[in-house]
Amino acid sequence: MEKQRDILDEIVAAKRIEVADQMKAVPSRELFHKVEELLANGITRHSMRAALAASPSGIIAEFKRKSPSKGWIHEDAEVDKVVVDYEMNGASALSILTDEQFFGGQMRFISRVRSSVNIPILRKDFIIDEYQLYQSRMIGADAVLLIAACLTPEQCRMLTLKAHELELETLLEIHSEAELAYVTDDIDMVGVNNRNLGTFHTDVQNSFRLAGLLPNDKLLVSESGISDTFTLQRLREVGFRGFLIGETFMKTPDPGAALRELISNI
Repeated sequence: MEKQRDILDEIVAAKRIEVADQMKAVPSRELFHKVEELLANGITRHSMRAALAASPSGIIAEFKRKSPSKGWIHEDAEVDKVVVDYEMNGASALSILTDEQFFGGQMRFISRVRSSVNIPILRKDFIIDEYQLYQSRMIGADAVLLIAACLTPEQCRMLTLKAHELELETLLEIHSEAELAYVTDDIDMVGVNNRNLGTFHTDVQNSFRLAGLLPNDKLLVSESGISDTFTLQRLREVGFRGFLIGETFMKTPDPGAALRELISNI
């Protein structure tokens, strides 16, 4: 029998090569020094955790042009327009894909829009090295995604601590009971991904299944597969306060209008 393709393995292997190339282009010492200067200037960050806790909708609107399983979703989408529209139409926070090879993203998307919006920005990528945390701080992200399936518990803990040193919040993404051990006191938010990163099969029931197993003191985020207000309201009833939604909006001609319509129905 042919072995099932594991997309996550492909992405992580490519990411290791990508980060190594980035380190050659901008040496760690140079990047770290620039970030230290930023930290010394005391630029105020936007707390994603606080924004979601205070929001009646809790929607994290995602800018996502491409998917490994579906190809291009909205190839000509302009990040500057979409994220401003997201904020105007009620998004609590933004998620911006920065992986280029598999998701059609770019790191400069965040730096381009940082001064145009006043809500938190999550850098959504496959973080495997602290170098990427320094990049995230440099481009203006407020929070980073840490994916349990990409990391050991010790790697996750070290990256979390380094992120906090750089004044970044962390959204830990888990998918199964086996990854509950990654949820430590240091984590700011816990996301349950309803999409299996190996096969990219999506089932929103995953959030309902894991909700009761997660600590009550953690802000919970449900990720992927949410497309209607009924599901969102049911997720809120079992404890979720953040809802990361991308394809539902991005597959439409006007993502901001799609967000407005969803919120109006809550």
